[in-house]
Amino acid sequence: MAEPIPIRRRRTLQMRVGDVLIGGSAPVVVQSMTNTDTADAAATARQVLELAGAGSELVRITINNAEAALAVEDIRKRLDQAGCTVPLVGDFHYNGHKLLSRYPACARTLDKYRINPGNVGHGNRRDSQFRQMIEQACLHHKPVRIGVNWGSLDQTLLARKLDDNAALVQPKTLSQVTREALVESALTSAEFAIQEGLPREAVILSCKVSKVQDLVAVYRDLAERTDLPLHLGLTEAGMGDKGIVSSTAALSILLQQGIGDTIRISLTPEPGGSRTREVTVAQEILQGLGIRSFTPQVTACPGCGRTSSDFFQHLASEVQQHLKRKMVLWRTQYPGVETLSVAVMGCVVNGPGESRHANIGISLPGSGENPVAPVYEDGEKTVTLRGDRIAAQFIERVENYVARRFPSVENGSAADQLSGSDPNETGAIRDEDRCEKDDPDESVSHPLEDQRGVRTTEPKAV
Repeated sequence: MAEPIPIRRRRTLQMRVGDVLIGGSAPVVVQSMTNTDTADAAATARQVLELAGAGSELVRITINNAEAALAVEDIRKRLDQAGCTVPLVGDFHYNGHKLLSRYPACARTLDKYRINPGNVGHGNRRDSQFRQMIEQACLHHKPVRIGVNWGSLDQTLLARKLDDNAALVQPKTLSQVTREALVESALTSAEFAIQEGLPREAVILSCKVSKVQDLVAVYRDLAERTDLPLHLGLTEAGMGDKGIVSSTAALSILLQQGIGDTIRISLTPEPGGSRTREVTVAQEILQGLGIRSFTPQVTACPGCGRTSSDFFQHLASEVQQHLKRKMVLWRTQYPGVETLSVAVMGCVVNGPGESRHANIGISLPGSGENPVAPVYEDGEKTVTLRGDRIAAQFIERVENYVARRFPSVENGSAADQLSGSDPNETGAIRDEDRCEKDDPDESVSHPLEDQRGVRTTEPKAV
């Protein structure tokens, strides 16, 4: 069987946001956003903790008024007290230039600013207000994401592009012209910021739209025209399955082509649903593509007429939940365990094949078959389980396999002992292999380095 071709990441400049590296050789970073009233420091800090606990490596908060700006320092203190150092990104729009200037504690505390040039004024006023925000970023040594959206595109630029297009013998479609305007707006705004003194290593770009094919076209164009890092996201992706599928379709195409340095899944939560789902989906996309590993993966068959019993479904769910619970400890105890693959198959047709390809797998009997379940470890059949305790026995074997395959850090050099886990060969990057372990002198060198310490993976309650 041919080996999969590793994804070749687009090489970009590298920036630092708090203790997180973005671009260059750094892994693709997962970002999320709160939906609390930022002025409510306690509620916002709690949600940031939830998002960070789910695996979000950057969290964006809305700064839309004086009350929100005043709350930022309190939010940061609450997070620090809880042992959570996840970087905070301030989301500014119409009044960002005033808020950053009037509330210096907010400007200092945030780790990055998100600015949409189309929403900071018009004409000469736009340039002036945008300049003020860049001046604040330079003053406080903060990186900036320049984000352009469909709905906030500079209308003057779009009108000029449409007039130029109308004069062509073969005019382009409205969609094509709008996409060109998005890219041009992002690039010209970035150059304006750099001319105002912002280091190139402090700029990341985004051009977020709501349709899959438009997003792919925009980012392909953008990637060809700049070496700045790019933030990916399908804006207003929607709710539930629609939002998940659309985001996965769009981002997977781009990530497979090596485009994208940070990602966010802009899901509309179900009523009463957890905001952390957008983090989980982002991680699953990256892990599904083999770009990063976050948690052990359970492969399970969908079931068919041969699997009239739902036993295998219960076992697959039980194993998945067991691994999720154990990862809190395993993540630090067994380096590399997030690359573990487990197969729970419902019958012997495809079961043995899938089980052999997993680190450890079980093939359960289908309907009408003898109640025997062979277990495979690293491609070899090791035991056949029988009776009423198949589930407990298999989970016990998974526990023993982890302890054997991923030696405890107490025994030293665990990562060196892993066979077939070299992220440079597979294209995958283990969560523990993030580039914050890199020599900072080799990975990044610019005046925006903000030392906040090492992120705690298990934050305390606020």
